[in-house]
Amino acid sequence: MTLQTHQWRRLLTAARETVEDTLRQLPPPVRRRARSVPISFEERPDEDLLADGVEADVLGLFVGESFPDEVAGTDPLPAQILLFLENIWTYARHDAPAYREEIRRTLLHELGHYLGLDEDQLTERDLD
Repeated sequence: MTLQTHQWRRLLTAARETVEDTLRQLPPPVRRRARSVPISFEERPDEDLLADGVEADVLGLFVGESFPDEVAGTDPLPAQILLFLENIWTYARHDAPAYREEIRRTLLHELGHYLGLDEDQLTERDLD
């Protein structure tokens, strides 16, 4: 299923607003670091990501080097967070408040990866 243009605009607007609200609520040192990471909004993973083994229904993805590893500079990809809005919309069962909450949770999860947290540490913080 591909989103219609008006649906995409509505989801994108809500996602951008939610991301901005979420970043604004972070503690200042974390907020400054989080604002340095580009956040991209996609409908769903593209063919390249799928070929790399990314699940088709993934909600978000952090790519590149985490903040603690930036000094080493071993990853050729710059840090970036991808949010897959059609997947999140489907996961939220087309419910606008649930969609906004899942945007927030997915963003915080991916920011956690950027800050160097692993899956267990994210689960401890209820961000799994």
